[in-house]
Amino acid sequence: MTIPSESRLTRTAESTGTAHAHTRYATARSTTVLAVRGERAWRRARQTVVTAWRAVAGTVTVAGWLLLAAAAVGLALGITFGWLEFAVAGVIAAALLVLSVPFLFSARSYDVDLGLDHDRVVAGTQVHGTLRVTNIGRGIALPGRIDVPVGEGLVDVYVPILRSGHTHVQEVLVPTHRRGVITVGPAHTVRGDPLGILKREATWDDTHTLYVHPVTTTLRSTSTGFIRDLEGSASRTIVDADISFHAIRPYVPGDAQRQIHWKSTAKTGTLMVRQYEETRRSRMVIALALAEGEYGSDDEFELAVSAAGSIGIRGIRDGRDVDVVVGGEVPEFARSTVRTIRELATVSTRTLLDDLAGVERTALVAPLTGVTSLARETHPDASIAFLVCGSAQTARSLQAAALAFPAEVAVVAVVCNPEAEPGFRRLGTISVISIGLLDDLRQLLARGAQS
Repeated sequence: MTIPSESRLTRTAESTGTAHAHTRYATARSTTVLAVRGERAWRRARQTVVTAWRAVAGTVTVAGWLLLAAAAVGLALGITFGWLEFAVAGVIAAALLVLSVPFLFSARSYDVDLGLDHDRVVAGTQVHGTLRVTNIGRGIALPGRIDVPVGEGLVDVYVPILRSGHTHVQEVLVPTHRRGVITVGPAHTVRGDPLGILKREATWDDTHTLYVHPVTTTLRSTSTGFIRDLEGSASRTIVDADISFHAIRPYVPGDAQRQIHWKSTAKTGTLMVRQYEETRRSRMVIALALAEGEYGSDDEFELAVSAAGSIGIRGIRDGRDVDVVVGGEVPEFARSTVRTIRELATVSTRTLLDDLAGVERTALVAPLTGVTSLARETHPDASIAFLVCGSAQTARSLQAAALAFPAEVAVVAVVCNPEAEPGFRRLGTISVISIGLLDDLRQLLARGAQS
């Protein structure tokens, strides 16, 4: 009998232990891989179920859910207890559900094109839009409905049966009774059965922005010139060449010979040259009040926006530097510490009217006094200022707003009140114009320019 040596037993034990270790490692790795695959499969299954549920929830209407419940309950009770009435009701409900399914087919067979005649109009002008629906599918498209959002409203357009390649054209009327910025679109295609059991929607990205400008009136070129400085107002800077003559001084080397004043030279016997005051273009500041408490009604505010637009348009056409400022919105908790204004675009009359189309009165802006004080800081070279407000402004508040400007700046307050008599009066150094209609602005500004 042979007895194994100690070293042989040790090697055998080591090799057996190594084999067990490899087996345990392989088993643990396989378990981990299976767990990862199971987790991935669970996630995919869950995502599939969620996607399917969302599709079903978006397709089945309230009427569809009621029919589905009626079919399930009716068939269950009818088959279980032999109640014929419940079974018939369940069959009818199920049949209606089945018959409504074909109406969902070809939900994307439409090609929808939405266009507007104009993208900028004056309030009160009708805007016509054209909706072209083309069946781009291979088969016949069943009747459907297209919803076109117009601002806060919705226009429903019903599309008849369309053969492949045929087009249905429908005119859409966009209401523009009030000034504002209206978003038209995107169009939503709603396809479903006549009973409204099932539906399927599709959305197109065709969106249009319509600017409804305020109504304005044409002012005379000199109406806004309470100071007649179309060629520029004189400053205190002395230059050698400009428009506003200042004085005559002796010639110094470097002066241009064309500035020599020969009559004075002949009288004094020495060369004399002309000296001028530097002129600058007239800068007009229009401060439009937006605080809700500064107007008695919406009509007053609309009249004020129209008046500010009319004055601004006349100034731009006259070649003046025009700045239209309104109060910037500030949260309620910061109104006592934060002041801000917003300047409207005055590059052209169109940009000004575009910005005026979107202004709204609110309680979150500073009053007119705060607007004028910031306007004076940002535009220290202003030569004339128009303060456009409503009937809620008092004489004291108008004077406080006008005091933000220095004495050499002409200040004109335009108070809008459709229920008041138009008139022109002086309030200290301020010219106050009260208008009830937009046409009153033209007449009273012309009277103020002549006085």
